Amino acid sequence: MSVYVDDMKAAFGNMVMCHMWADTDAELLTMADTIRVQRKWIQGHPTLSFGKHRNASWVHFDIALSKRALAVRAGAIETDRFGPVIHTAKLMLRHAESIGNAELAARASDKIARFEALRDEKAKGPLL
Repeated sequence: MSVYVDDMKAAFGNMVMCHMWADTDAELLTMADTIRVQRKWIQGHPTLSFGKHRNASWVHFDIALSKRALAVRAGAIETDRFGPVIHTAKLMLRHAESIGNAELAARASDKIARFEALRDEKAKGPLL
């Protein structure tokens, strides 16, 4: 079980933001407490999120880069822009397997494979 931060850099007011998510809600909330991000800013959670933040497609926090640095020092795993997509696809795969939905499991597996291939291509760098 782990907490993750991506390398996204989105301007928000005078801050630059990235995403932080985890394998479990408990881990995510513990890290938020550790780096002093208020729990009210959680997004995508069915009960803890408020207003439009409840409609996010996955449970995460948008955090400032200064908080990202604190999270990494506290043990968060750094990932790239593909991290959130692969993470949510893995959650979908686990869910599909738990309910015996082979079609959903196949779609999730395909999504994981496609984004891991994109990640590999990006790691190779530009073609000459």
